[in-house]
Amino acid sequence: MSENAKISNTYNEAVGTAKEKLGHATHNQRMAGSGAAQKTDAQINQQHHKAQTHAHAQGVGNNIQGETQKAAGTVANDPSLRARGQANDNLGDVQRSY
Repeated sequence: MSENAKISNTYNEAVGTAKEKLGHATHNQRMAGSGAAQKTDAQINQQHHKAQTHAHAQGVGNNIQGETQKAAGTVANDPSLRARGQANDNLGDVQRSY
C-alpha cells in the first residue's frame, strides 16, 4: 500500500468518524450511517494492508528457512530434509504473492 493510500485511509476514517458523530448529535441517522460506513471501510482497508504485510514477512521467513533446509539436506545427503526445504520455500513464495 502506498503512502497516499495510507493517508487516504486515515483521512476517510477521520471524516467518517466526524460525520457519524455529527449525525448522532443532530439526529440525522442517514449522516451517522454514512459516516460509520466510511469509517469502517477505511479501517477494513488498513487491516487488509496489515495482513498483506504480515503474510509477506512470513513468506520471506519461510523462503530463508527453505533455502537453509535444502542446502543442509544437500550437504547431509538427506532427501527428506531437502524436500522439507522445498516445501517451505514454496510456501514462502505463495505467502509473498498474497
